Amino acid sequence: MNSPKIIALDEGWNNEIKAKAIDVLEEMLNNGFDRKSQRLFAPKEYVQTYTTCYNMCTQRSPYNWSEQLYQRHGETICQYLTQTVLPALRHQRADFLLVELTKRWANHKIMNRWMQKFFMYLDRYYVKHHSLPTLDVAGLKHFKTLVYNEVKKDAVAAMIALVDAERDGAIVDRGLVKNCVELLEAMGMGSLDAYVSDLEDQLLASTKEYYKKKSQEWVESDDTPTYLEKAETALDAEKARVQNYLNAATEPKLLRVCELEILELRETVLLEKDGSGCRALLANDKADDLSRMYRLFGRVPNGLPPMAALVRAHIEGMGNDIINRREQRLTDKDTNQDPGFVKELLSLHDKYLAVVQDQFAGNSLFQKALKEAFVAFVNRDVGKYTNAELMSSFCDRILKSGGEKLSDEDVETYLEKTVQLFSYLTDKDLFAEIYRNQLAKRLLNQRSASDDAERMFIGKLKLRCGSQFTGKMEGMLNDLAIGVDHQSDFDAQHKLGIDFSVQVLTTGYWPTFSAIDAHLPPEIVQCTRVFKEYYDAKNSKRRLSWMYSLGNAVVKATFQKTYDLQVSTLQAIVLLAFNDDMAYDQVRQRVNLPEEHVKRVLHSLSCGKYKVIAKTPASSTIKNTDTFKVNASFSCPMRKIRIPMASLDESHNPKRVEEDRTVAIEAAVVRIMKARKTLSHQQLLAEVLSQLAFFRPNPKVIKRRIEALIDREYLERDPEVQNSYRYLA
Repeated sequence: MNSPKIIALDEGWNNEIKAKAIDVLEEMLNNGFDRKSQRLFAPKEYVQTYTTCYNMCTQRSPYNWSEQLYQRHGETICQYLTQTVLPALRHQRADFLLVELTKRWANHKIMNRWMQKFFMYLDRYYVKHHSLPTLDVAGLKHFKTLVYNEVKKDAVAAMIALVDAERDGAIVDRGLVKNCVELLEAMGMGSLDAYVSDLEDQLLASTKEYYKKKSQEWVESDDTPTYLEKAETALDAEKARVQNYLNAATEPKLLRVCELEILELRETVLLEKDGSGCRALLANDKADDLSRMYRLFGRVPNGLPPMAALVRAHIEGMGNDIINRREQRLTDKDTNQDPGFVKELLSLHDKYLAVVQDQFAGNSLFQKALKEAFVAFVNRDVGKYTNAELMSSFCDRILKSGGEKLSDEDVETYLEKTVQLFSYLTDKDLFAEIYRNQLAKRLLNQRSASDDAERMFIGKLKLRCGSQFTGKMEGMLNDLAIGVDHQSDFDAQHKLGIDFSVQVLTTGYWPTFSAIDAHLPPEIVQCTRVFKEYYDAKNSKRRLSWMYSLGNAVVKATFQKTYDLQVSTLQAIVLLAFNDDMAYDQVRQRVNLPEEHVKRVLHSLSCGKYKVIAKTPASSTIKNTDTFKVNASFSCPMRKIRIPMASLDESHNPKRVEEDRTVAIEAAVVRIMKARKTLSHQQLLAEVLSQLAFFRPNPKVIKRRIEALIDREYLERDPEVQNSYRYLA
């Protein structure tokens, strides 16, 4: 059996590998070939070269040429790069350098791949056994050392010049830049180190300088909306630039540099620019420009707070303008009815709530700005009546019959908007007290337009403030619902000969009304006696107290013809007391009403639109020396006449509001101290303020309530710690 022929190193290298493979490969790379197929060698040719290498690497020592072939593989590549590639690159500049570099890099990848195929057996055994760089990695390292390091400075400068040219509107070969980027990525040998250190860092620095100059030009020549349009276009272009030919990891860094130069460093100037800054855009309702401003400054760290501050200042200024206009309209006859003022506030809130939702995407910073602005001016009272009272009276106007002529949908819309405005009041308890008094008058005088609307509004308040806030209002409505059953039962058992109805109210739910011990006409005395007997039989443990100031009656009056006078119970008592001429004092003694009540009743009957009582001397005021008689000459085209009278009760009782606040403060203090046992004065103060949702008391008032609780031995001062309290169980 013949032994395999031993292949000498030079023989195998020169006659087979170099002559039939390497020289052919170099010639094709230099002279050109079909790059689409990139199939430079037929399988038979490739296998022949591979077999020669395999045989030379598997011969027994000393004829195993693995080490020598690995060395000659590297020398071949280095020689080609030094003698062919570098001379082709050294005299190229700018774009031409990049074109030649990408061409030579593409050739090198082909050469490296085929050299790896020819010497594949080295990779499988020799490289692994000796822990050497693989043939592919060795080829890349040679290119990096001999070619890339030589030309990278000029190449990167040319790439950045192309990027800047594209920024200025020139059309550049993006594919060329992309190929160069891929070269830089490959030079990292599996990492982006070369790309970052050689290109990205310089690109970011040049970008910074480019936009520093551009932004200065824009800010000097353009208004804020135009500047922001250019800024948005530039940022979109930079993002597209990364997608077109840069590494994706560059995007956040590149955009951050642009945002810093274009937006962050220019923000104050842009926001406050005269005639086109944030407040000007708000004043001129520039929705698209505001949206763009929000989007752009939202990209900048802490970019939105300065914008939100300007939004708040603008809204607060608009609100204060409305308050100032009301102040200028005030006269000595100021009333608690100013629906135009409340509608202006509602319209302002609608407008800027929509701006916050639509232009500022409901961002919490702008919601807070809106809230703080409205809290600032909604709680700024001018004139005799507080804004809380004006808002409550606005609701009263909507909810009572004969008020605003609105559809059910409009009523619900207005009530919802008013609740939103109400949420900004610091003295919510004051609103509740006023609203409860007005609700009582609507319900008791049958002036409520819709029970459903009443319940809906109370439900909206309950949703905002909880059941504790609306409990008494709900109780008032329930009293009326129960009263219908009472009345039906009473009517079924008693036939009085006149239409007599009673509404039983639960004391704790309704506002406090002053009881009047009037001298009643016999007809009313008989009716009240019968109802009292009926009610006592039904509820032996309850006591009835009659509130004549809240009732109403229909009195049949005959002058030249017969009229039905719709009056209050007190007006009816006074009318039924007349049978001849009477002086003021006689009227007062006969009806036994307080002087203030008598004067208001007589004024309504003798000085109003319908003068059913004649006064001597004729004047618009009631004096103790006046005399009165039935006006025999009274006539009116209507048969049913409603005679209004000025209210005898205040819209709310300030003293009661203060009493309720006192109780709420003390309850909060005790609740907190019971849970915490010991607390410093400042901590207790802060916690009490945080718990009181319906009003904001003065810290001095809280301090007085703490002193009162110490006197009543709920708390004590800590003897060991200054300005600290302890709970006494």
